[in-house]
Amino acid sequence: MIFNGSNESLWWREAVFYQIYPLSFSDSDGDGFGDLTGIISKLDYLSDTLGVDALWLSPFYRSPMRDWGYDISDHTDVDPLFGDVETAERLIEEAHRRGLRVIVDYVMNHTSDEHPWFIESRSSRESSKRDWYVWSDPKPDGSPPNNWVSVFSGPAWTLDEASGQFYRHTFLPHQPDLNWRNEETVEAALEVARFWLDRGADGFRLDAAHQMMKDPRERDNPPVPDGYERPWKDMGEYDDFVHLYDLGHQDIHDVHRRFRSVVDSYPHHPYTVGEIHIFDLPEWATYYGENLDQLHMPFNFHLMACDWDASSLRVLVEAVLWHVPPGGWTNWTLGNHDERRLATRLGARNARLAALLLLTLRGTPFLYYGDELGMQDVEIAAGEGKDPWGENVSFLSRDGARTPMQWDSSADAGFGSDEPWLPVNTDYKTVNVQFELEDPGSMLNLYRRLLAYRKSSKPLRSGSFLTHPSSNEDVYVFERSANGDTVVVAINFSSKMQTVDMAPGRVVVSTAPTSERLVGPEGLRLPKQEAVIIEPYV
Repeated sequence: MIFNGSNESLWWREAVFYQIYPLSFSDSDGDGFGDLTGIISKLDYLSDTLGVDALWLSPFYRSPMRDWGYDISDHTDVDPLFGDVETAERLIEEAHRRGLRVIVDYVMNHTSDEHPWFIESRSSRESSKRDWYVWSDPKPDGSPPNNWVSVFSGPAWTLDEASGQFYRHTFLPHQPDLNWRNEETVEAALEVARFWLDRGADGFRLDAAHQMMKDPRERDNPPVPDGYERPWKDMGEYDDFVHLYDLGHQDIHDVHRRFRSVVDSYPHHPYTVGEIHIFDLPEWATYYGENLDQLHMPFNFHLMACDWDASSLRVLVEAVLWHVPPGGWTNWTLGNHDERRLATRLGARNARLAALLLLTLRGTPFLYYGDELGMQDVEIAAGEGKDPWGENVSFLSRDGARTPMQWDSSADAGFGSDEPWLPVNTDYKTVNVQFELEDPGSMLNLYRRLLAYRKSSKPLRSGSFLTHPSSNEDVYVFERSANGDTVVVAINFSSKMQTVDMAPGRVVVSTAPTSERLVGPEGLRLPKQEAVIIEPYV
């Protein structure tokens, strides 16, 4: 099956995004936390040294930091840890000056319980903002309204003693859910989007984008039946239920259409990508909208949930591309601030294969800071964790993947503070930007070669996708074509040499530090766990 076709060529279709977790990227003032000025100081690395096209910034808004920025107390202010609004505007301006686009995280499902909206909502049942959040009466026995549980474990309801009602929270009790069925709430939230678009933001990554609208009748979720296989990682108590009623109610699509209409009213083509943890592909695809009028893209997490072998990946990639609606465009990612790091999950050698796969599939790649170095998770000592999810379910702690970016071999890895908020990985003396730039075979230089080649290759940026007939259970081979040019990608997942039948050509990028190789009439001899990009002879 050939996957091709496109609508207007917009910037986000051919861009490579790089996610920055601001707390951990670069500390300009030595307080132990990364900040916006620190990010500004590293923009040349991102645009020139590495060669990405766009940035996604995790939250930097004013926050009590119960969930490290995902509990927002003021959406239109910057937390003093990071700087101020003027610094955020300067970051966007400096990024644009270097040709980098900037999308910002927008947490739509909830706020902090210290947000003025919630303080007012909680003040009394008669408050003018009472209905801005979700409040429900207890059952006759005083228990919560239903059996819904928080993603972070424990009940999804907290009793407000003063009013005698429960408020709902999909995550921490400190993160009350907004009521998106209230028109005043919707208008206030859309004003937040306009605030950042007016300051030059190039769009939004929408947090928990499928969880905002839940069953208005608040029915109990059924328990998980025996033998049920989870499509994703083990999430503790949350996995004890089938989530029929506490996410993805059909009203969610109206919300995304409203939000998209605001985004589309701006002439600089802002972009929206939504955090959609849905693994049923037909349902996942509904978030594009019937007329491509909802999200520009639902986030595509399917690679992270797929078995790491040629056959499984082929089936998965073709299934995803099949379900992207005509005129739509997908994205691919293998890491973010909520997951164990790529090199930790797959191992160093497979992480090199993953880099080449991610940057050659049809779609927009998203990279996570430090993955270009092969950074791995850090073991955090007992009692020193920062992640509230990890406090509730220890094996789900996200701290290990959020440690400081490793810039050089100085004591703090060049992060900027003697005592960073999370510890630096002990491998920092060799896994860092400075060291790897000097090693032609490093992970960083592999990413640089891949990004530079992708930028020069129309087939990789926007071309069609076709599985090559030489694909088998050990080797995944596919073609990307555009304007009469074709490149072939071959990835050997096995532990032995494979011979791949293909037309003569030359290897232009390899995951192994080998000299240039040619593909002769006998085909390609591909060493174990190596991946290559080939330009066939015309």
